[in-house]
Amino acid sequence: MPVFRLTNKLIFPPPELAEDDGLFAAGGDLSEKRILLAYSMGIFPWYSDNSPILWWSPDPRLILIPEELKISRSLKQTIKKGIFRVTMDAAFDSVIKNCAVIRRKGERGTWITDEMIGAYTKLHRAGLAHSVESWVEGKLVGGLYGVSLGSAFFGESMFAKKSDASKVAFVTLVQQLIKWRFTIVDCQITTGHLINLGAKEVSRSKFIKMLNTALRATTKKDKWDIDQ
Repeated sequence: MPVFRLTNKLIFPPPELAEDDGLFAAGGDLSEKRILLAYSMGIFPWYSDNSPILWWSPDPRLILIPEELKISRSLKQTIKKGIFRVTMDAAFDSVIKNCAVIRRKGERGTWITDEMIGAYTKLHRAGLAHSVESWVEGKLVGGLYGVSLGSAFFGESMFAKKSDASKVAFVTLVQQLIKWRFTIVDCQITTGHLINLGAKEVSRSKFIKMLNTALRATTKKDKWDIDQ
C-alpha cells in the first residue's frame, strides 16, 4: 500500500491500510489534537531528524494486560531490597531527555527529536503524558514516559543508567495501573525484555478493538502519584 501524505487537515486514513511494517502516513504535525487522534486510532509517530514525521500502526502489536505482568525472581529481589526510590511525574523533562540521548544496540541517533520532546512536554503539562522515575541517592538512574487515554497507557520509551532501573519503574507503573483499573498497556514494538515482563503480540484489529473499549473510560488526567 502507498504511504499517505498528510496535510494540515486533522485526519488519518484507516490504519488497516498500513504497510506490513506498520508505516502508512507521513507529514502533518505534532499538535496535541493530532497526536491524541493518532493514539485513539492505534497510530503513533516515530521518525528521525532527517525525515518527515512518520506515522505507524504495526501488525502485530505488542501489548501488556496489566494483570498479566510477570516479575522474575531476581527482579522481585531487587524490588524487595528497595534499591530504587520510584516516583511518578516528578521529573518528566529529565526522563524524556534521557530517553532521547540513551544509545541502544543497533540504533543510530535518536527518534526522540527536539520536536517530539516539545510536543510530549506539552501533553505532560496538559495532564495526558506521564513519567515514572527511578532514583538512587537522589540521582535519576532510570525511567519511562508515555501517554494516557481512557484506560489505556501508551508506553513511549524508557532508559536505564543502572541495571533494572527502568524495569522497576515499569513494574511500579503497571501495579499502579492495576489499582486504577487500566485495561491495556500499548508497548508498540516487540522487544525481548517486554516479552519477559508478560507482554504479548496481538493482531492490529484485535488491538484496535481493545483500544476502542479502553477509550470509553474516563481519562485520568493531571499529575499522577503512587498510591501508598
